[in-house]
Amino acid sequence: MKNLRFIDLFAGIGGFRIAFEKAGYKCVYSCEIDVKCQEVYFNNFAEQPASDITKIDIDTIPDFDVLTAGFPCQPFSICGKRKGFQDTRGTLFFRVCEIIKVKKPPVVVLENVKYLMHQDKGRTFEVILYALKDLGYQVNYQLLNSKDFGVPQNRERVIIIATKIQDFDFTRLRKVFPVPKLKNFLIKSGKFEYLEPTSYTLIDEPKQQQSGLIFVGYRNNKTIWKKGVRPNTHHLSRVHHQPNRIYSVEGIHPTIPSQETSGRFFIYLPEENAVRKLTVQECYRIMGFPQDFKLHGNLGESYKQVGNSVCIPMVYEIAHQLKEQIFFGCYGENRINKLVLK
Repeated sequence: MKNLRFIDLFAGIGGFRIAFEKAGYKCVYSCEIDVKCQEVYFNNFAEQPASDITKIDIDTIPDFDVLTAGFPCQPFSICGKRKGFQDTRGTLFFRVCEIIKVKKPPVVVLENVKYLMHQDKGRTFEVILYALKDLGYQVNYQLLNSKDFGVPQNRERVIIIATKIQDFDFTRLRKVFPVPKLKNFLIKSGKFEYLEPTSYTLIDEPKQQQSGLIFVGYRNNKTIWKKGVRPNTHHLSRVHHQPNRIYSVEGIHPTIPSQETSGRFFIYLPEENAVRKLTVQECYRIMGFPQDFKLHGNLGESYKQVGNSVCIPMVYEIAHQLKEQIFFGCYGENRINKLVLK
């Protein structure tokens, strides 16, 4: 069986790479402009990524079978005029399109936040899809949640898959049931940062939300609105921002954001009747990173980087299904040769 090759654009700290390599693919090129992410990438893969994607010589990129990119989503200046490839000018996505146009990979996998589907009333997303179709691809997309792939985190991301021969069927992705509980991903011993009982309030009769989250309380050392507050809603001003909320480890964790560089993720442990911070190592665990992954030396940077990364088990399943549906599976080894349309 041919060793499928992929390139890792907007690579971050290598979440896509870990997932695709675990699925048996070979990374032949990587690109990441953030110097601190480059450092972590090198420490884990012994490879220095190319830097500015706008300045790389596309012709020097080795041939590959899959392009992966968690591309930044800036506003599209002429969005919505349905000019396809040309509509993306002035954006980093345009550079991705240029690489696709030159290299003509059989498969393109793009990842972004849920908001991409709604930005500019959906016109930005429409242009991205239209641009890929304009380049000769069949395009499918799905909003996926990390909690469905074996990790206890409610993290929704839109995945776009563009293929040359046949549509990618998202319904064939293997999901994990039941959703695991956060308590099974915690570190058993270490230096934990507990909150004093007087610094937080637990609510009566917490209920598990449909998402799997169990909101159990909030921190007290935050400003509270007193005027015009409805009965039994006084705590809401304290929990409006995620760093003020406390969730039970009997449920799952909310999305780990890149903006929370202080790691203010607080969890309630019923067995101890105590609240503590989620450690940075635990954050990486609920994203699916391996235990031996080398983190950045700065704690705040490590929190930022994991919040910007991808859920590795989810991406692994996508990589596996690409093999099953597009490259090999019941079609045999010769299918890959038909996909090289250069």
